[in-house]
Amino acid sequence: MANDVLNPSPQLLITLGSALVHAQEFFEPGGHPVDKDTFITLMQHPDVVEWIDGMNELALLPKKRSTDGK
Repeated sequence: MANDVLNPSPQLLITLGSALVHAQEFFEPGGHPVDKDTFITLMQHPDVVEWIDGMNELALLPKKRSTDGK
């Protein structure tokens, strides 16, 4: 990722926004498993993974409760 974590690229912001919309749709009444699968795919995108790692290095995100990544 070319930008620092506090100045994400427009593409990363679009990817993160898309992930959130799919998560919202999944948790709404009548949510569809495709939204869950799409959310998981977006969260595994290399730019997202790199951004989360960078945010964790700066201690700007909550610590995950699980240690196995699930």
